[in-house]
Order: sequence, then C-alpha cells, then structure tokens
Amino acid sequence: MEPVWAIGLMSGTSMDGVDAALIRTDGVRVLEHGDSISFSYDPAFRDRFRQYLGHRDAPAEIVDEFTDLNAEAARQLLRISGIAAQDVRVVGFHGQTLFHDAPAGITIQVGNGDRLAELLQLDVVSDFRTNDVAAGGQGAPFAPLYHQALSQDLEMPLVVLNLGGVANVTYLDGDQILAFDTGPASALLDDWMNEKTGLPYDREGAFSRGGQVDELALRKLLDHPYFAKTPPKSLDRDDFSKDAMAHLSAADGAATLSAFTICSIAKALDHMPKTPLRWLVTGGGRHNSFFMEKISEMVGVQLEPVEAVGWKGDELEAEAFAFLAVRSLYGMPLSLPGTTGVSKPMTGGVTHKYRAA
Repeated sequence: MEPVWAIGLMSGTSMDGVDAALIRTDGVRVLEHGDSISFSYDPAFRDRFRQYLGHRDAPAEIVDEFTDLNAEAARQLLRISGIAAQDVRVVGFHGQTLFHDAPAGITIQVGNGDRLAELLQLDVVSDFRTNDVAAGGQGAPFAPLYHQALSQDLEMPLVVLNLGGVANVTYLDGDQILAFDTGPASALLDDWMNEKTGLPYDREGAFSRGGQVDELALRKLLDHPYFAKTPPKSLDRDDFSKDAMAHLSAADGAATLSAFTICSIAKALDHMPKTPLRWLVTGGGRHNSFFMEKISEMVGVQLEPVEAVGWKGDELEAEAFAFLAVRSLYGMPLSLPGTTGVSKPMTGGVTHKYRAA
C-alpha cells in the first residue's frame, strides 16, 4: 500500500480539547511522525458539551460547534507543519464518545464528518467503532494496532498503559496482542475534584497524597462485577458511581479514587499471559507522579512515559486515528479478537468524501 500523510483528531473522555497529529503511514508501518498539537476548548463550551455525557445524542448546534473546533485544530496543525492540505490523503475524525454500552451493542460518537470534510476540503473517516460493536466486539480500546506498529523493535512482553479518562492496556508479545479497559483513570477523579474544589484535576496527585484512603469505599468500588469479567472488555466513563464516597473530604475522596485506579490497573496483571518486562504510559495521567509511583509499586516494574521510546504521549491517540483512517481506506482491519473480542478481524469506519464544487 502507498504511504500517505494523514491527520488524526481525538477528543477523549476528559473532554478538555482536541489533539491533532500528522503521520505518514501505509497502514502497517509508520514512516514519519509529523507535527502535533493540543487544542483546548473554551471552558464555557466544555461545560455545555459535558452535559450530554451519558446521552445518546447532543443538539445539532453543539455537534456542529464541536466539529468546527476539530476543523480549527486541523488547520492550526497544518499551519505549523509546513505540509500543504492537498498533500494530506485523509483525516481520521474520532468524534466525542457520549455513550458506550458494548453488551447492548451501542456506542455513540458524535461529530459531523460531512461538515468536517467540507470545512477542510479533505476526505474524512469517522465512526470507527460501530462495525466492531455490531459484530459483537467491545468497540474499545481502539489504539492497540497502532501500539503494535510502533513497538516492533522493543523488548517484549510489553504493556502500553493509557491513563486517559478510562485506563486501558495493550499487552504485546511478538504477534500476540491483548487489550482491554482496566477501570477508571482520571475521569472519576477529575469529576470529584471539580465538584469538591472547583479545580479541573488533582495536579501531581497532591490531594491524593494528602488524603486517607477509605477502605470500605474502596472495597465497594472494587466489588464491581466488571473486574470479574474476562477480557477483552470495555467500559464507559460513567460505569462507576461515586456514591460510596459522598461523606468523604476532598482529599480523602481523591485518595480513595486514586487507589481505585491504581488497584484496578494492578488487577489487569491477572489476565496477562506473561509478566510484562516493561510498562510504557501514555495519556494525561502519566503527568500524575502519584499515579506513576504507586502503579509502579503495584505492578513491580518502574513505569515509563512513552516519551522514553520517542513516542508522543499527549497525541498518541490522535496519531492512532490517523493510522486507522488509512487502514480504513485500504480495507484493512481496525480491530481483532484479542483487542475487542470481536469474532474475526473487523474493518470499519465511514468515509466522507470531499466533493469540490
């Protein structure tokens, strides 16, 4: 397959903005990493948009505004990259996940692919997850094939841990690949901090370090039936309730939620065929030194940010959806039995063609 330049656009469960990245790929190898940016939402828009988390849809005007912000992120990326728009073959537009219930066969990512194609005057691939879920897959996580493409020369067994709103792992050992959501990463903790302190997150884990873990509340959280399921498996950011912690102080609640994330990631080892030699960490949670220290203690290996092997942790998922967009154009699988539990390798994505006047 011909290598092409592709843009990936990703808005994660934290809903703080859009990550945009350029790569040149043939859908198997990554030949060049271009520039990347993080484009932050205006807080007023973020707060309006967050109201629709857990819903099956959002008003058209909100979806269009979200789409326009993705277009602006792509334009800014092209301006700094020196790559002309006409040299870009496709844009991978993940959209925003509002609702995800794989057992019910439902995954909702909003975003107007046709509008984005017209705004950028480029072909766009969106709706990456629907085919997988319709075929009985979990529809998540969806970056593991990209992790595999990047990891071919690294020592294995290897784990790539994504600390986003939800935490997920990709276990790699040669051709063997296993991926699943482990539990919450930052979403519950961010929500707690916003509710109790007005702060958007627990910077460097400072509140968590200063609080006391409520062991009863932690046991209730870890008693969730999700943890007894065999992977591949996936979560929605709202699958867990904070009700057990209603009586806690801001610091004690933060400590308890951090312990929940740390323990649930350690539980992932139970499902891995071999003990990983290395853990590489991506996602915003890798900046939380408390997470990094405590997870390292629990899994018995020093966690490393993905920058240790030259990857871009803040834009890795955006790069992944550029990679998947190219695979979609070429009719290659986006998910595998080991990554989502789908019965066979599954293609996907919807192409929105730009039609010049």
